[in-house]
Amino acid sequence: MPMLARHFTVSLILHLAISGSLLAAEPSGDRLVVEETPGLVAFWTFGEAAGEQRLSSGAKEPHPLSEVGGPIERVEGGPFSGYSAQLNGKQYFRIPYAETGDLNISGPEAQVSMFAVVRIIDLNQSRTIAGMWSEGKGRNDDTGTRQYALLMNMPTYGGANQLVPHISSEGGVTRRADGSPFPWCCDYAATRRVVPTDQWCSLGFTYDSQYIRAYINGVLDVRPLDPVKDRRTDRYFTEEGPEGKDRGMNPYFHGRGIFRYDPEKHAQTKPGGGSDFTVGARFAVGSFLREATKGRFGGLAVFNRALTDNEMKTLHDAAHIERLK
Repeated sequence: MPMLARHFTVSLILHLAISGSLLAAEPSGDRLVVEETPGLVAFWTFGEAAGEQRLSSGAKEPHPLSEVGGPIERVEGGPFSGYSAQLNGKQYFRIPYAETGDLNISGPEAQVSMFAVVRIIDLNQSRTIAGMWSEGKGRNDDTGTRQYALLMNMPTYGGANQLVPHISSEGGVTRRADGSPFPWCCDYAATRRVVPTDQWCSLGFTYDSQYIRAYINGVLDVRPLDPVKDRRTDRYFTEEGPEGKDRGMNPYFHGRGIFRYDPEKHAQTKPGGGSDFTVGARFAVGSFLREATKGRFGGLAVFNRALTDNEMKTLHDAAHIERLK
């Protein structure tokens, strides 16, 4: 190569490198900590460009997340790939129910945990992190096929602006011990703290087949039940917990397992079919977008067991969110 051409090529490479065109964004954290945690079912780092499926890493199935509502922007800055997905409240990710594979966690003894690193905007709209959670058309509608979900800001039963992970054993509305229904699903833990907004944070929950536990920035945010303040004066909350006592708030006693959709058993009562796995939105009050999330998703992991307090804190620490802008 002539000297002048070689000089020009080297200069161009240096210019592109300095401008960032040839350099991948630098992750703030250590993805191996997540990938090496036992029980991992799926782990998305959101490093793929807009228009591409987001693929899971570190687990046996790739679980490709498809974009709904058009290409979802990739932006620099993220804990595990150096990037994150920018959700605008009109788009979300989806895996059809038939393709959920081992994400379809269900059954009377099922356990599940979820860990997310996100930067949430506008909790008035942004209510959904992820899960298999199809609610149907609204109040008193029992056709839902809810399973598990990490949600935010559910004020009906004391969860205003808090982190409120949900578990459903019925799929539809919650039922008391005598079979009488609530108008909604009300089985969720609720943190004492509100979900941080306009800043990076980690949000997570565990379910050990008995208790739901909610974590903000790797810490179990313990909250006892105050029946009046928390709008949980019904006997279901105050008398149908362990040994006839209350269910608590965080941890919250559920203890009835996770709904399992059966196409034959539920053909008439739940004609919409099983729930998709969705990220950033869920089917609620007849729409996927009414409570779709705005903000950045930098990491999302699902496990088929209940993580310990120490494991959740380890995952949070591995993200090093203090290095993110």
